[in-house]
Amino acid sequence: MQNASNSIIQPAGFYIVALSSMSYSNIYVMFLTVLYGITVMCNVFLITIIFYDHRLHVPKFMAVGNLALVDLVLSTSLVPGMIKTYILLDNFVPFKLCLVQMYTYYTFLSLEPFSLCILSYDRFIAICFPLRQESINTNTRMAYLIGAIWLFSFVIILYAVTSIPTLSFCGSLEVHSYFCDYAPVLVLACGDTTPQWNYATALTMLFITVPLIFIFLTYMGILTAVFRMKNNQSRYKALATCTEHLILVAVFFIPIVIIFSFTFFGIIWNPNVGLVSLCLSSLLTPCMNPILYSLKTKEIRSRIH
Repeated sequence: MQNASNSIIQPAGFYIVALSSMSYSNIYVMFLTVLYGITVMCNVFLITIIFYDHRLHVPKFMAVGNLALVDLVLSTSLVPGMIKTYILLDNFVPFKLCLVQMYTYYTFLSLEPFSLCILSYDRFIAICFPLRQESINTNTRMAYLIGAIWLFSFVIILYAVTSIPTLSFCGSLEVHSYFCDYAPVLVLACGDTTPQWNYATALTMLFITVPLIFIFLTYMGILTAVFRMKNNQSRYKALATCTEHLILVAVFFIPIVIIFSFTFFGIIWNPNVGLVSLCLSSLLTPCMNPILYSLKTKEIRSRIH
């Protein structure tokens, strides 16, 4: 440890210990490795198609490409470190690298629900205002929306992570997670960490409730517009365009809402279950996104063929 002049005790780093204490960790790591490989290949493929095909330079595919990029960075911030810890049996993470991983992971994890919001906004405009869609949802407006959520996430996570070096760590340095997770690192700190816990709780509620409310309201508007359609084929077509998005929303939010609810209400359960669920929710959506949009979106399918 290194003792700074202001008496803050800053460790050289932390030890990631959750994998070593987990049953069937070899199967879990193998599964994550396969999942990560699929995620990288599919998302890079989707981003490349959207980037090079000028016919896909429209708001909808700007939103899809943004989600693919977020998914790619999110999964990369998590899985390679876990694989390295398991294969090389090296679970030590230097302090500064720990902060970088923590900041990257939570920044892009917070971008995920807002990126899903942008996709629901795109569907809302397309179905509820089909004749005015091109004038309302322009490339410029979509670029501003994407830029806004990136700026918001980068800034709002900054305080949480930069508050870690202001704390002293005078006890155990074992992080009971699969990576440099914020809460497991925070519990190792000495002294009062109430401001950090309050901020983290507020952010968690913000990133769950605001996107869910927004998505719910947009789909209420979509359903209202769909039921006003007189043609059954038009109804089916409109609803079919929303299925891939709703699947991604469910896969991402359900595990997070369950974990947060159990933690908030003090329900006791196996902590490994919570860690695995949170980890999978951060990886399944990035893996499923390019597959769903490639298989179900005719514009992408036509480019593949």
